[in-house]
Amino acid sequence: MVFLASTWWTDMVLFEKINWLIALPFSALFIIQIILTFTGGDMDDASANGDVDSSIDNDLGIDFQFLTLKNLIAFFTIFGWTGIVCFDANLSVGISVLISTIAGTLMMTLMASILYFMSKLADSGTLNLKNAIGKTCSVYLSIPPKRSGLGKVQIQVQGIQTLDAMTDHDEKIATGALVEVKDVINNEILLVQPSK
Repeated sequence: MVFLASTWWTDMVLFEKINWLIALPFSALFIIQIILTFTGGDMDDASANGDVDSSIDNDLGIDFQFLTLKNLIAFFTIFGWTGIVCFDANLSVGISVLISTIAGTLMMTLMASILYFMSKLADSGTLNLKNAIGKTCSVYLSIPPKRSGLGKVQIQVQGIQTLDAMTDHDEKIATGALVEVKDVINNEILLVQPSK
């Protein structure tokens, strides 16, 4: 068995040996990388320093990242295997390198695109009360007149929510009445008026 492996290796030309030396270790790294990705082992430890709310508010997601360690590992994995296949198909060294480079670059672009679009799917989960403005909802707990106290409304905004509400209306708004959200007070209380 060792004799067969040594003759297999010595019978190769330099270009084929280089492709095997690229393909095998990068394939092993690629497999380890995939395993770590699916088991959560590639996550960095989160730092607890700084203002968390400010970090979340200013987070715009992951930008399109083309040159990363993961993408380079994918590039060399595909580059090496494509080079081996091209050489076995009796293509010239120049054509093999060109096709391998194109295949590796396509793999890098594919991986960067997948990560980019996956980051766009993320939802912060933070309720944005400005999304409630203009919506009609029902009164859950009666709302006192002229901002003299708080009531509650049930509204469909990022799911069904029960939120505090006030009104500028002259009369108390009874439970079950339909109201329209006009504004948000102090980023936490809905200002409502009876629906027309």
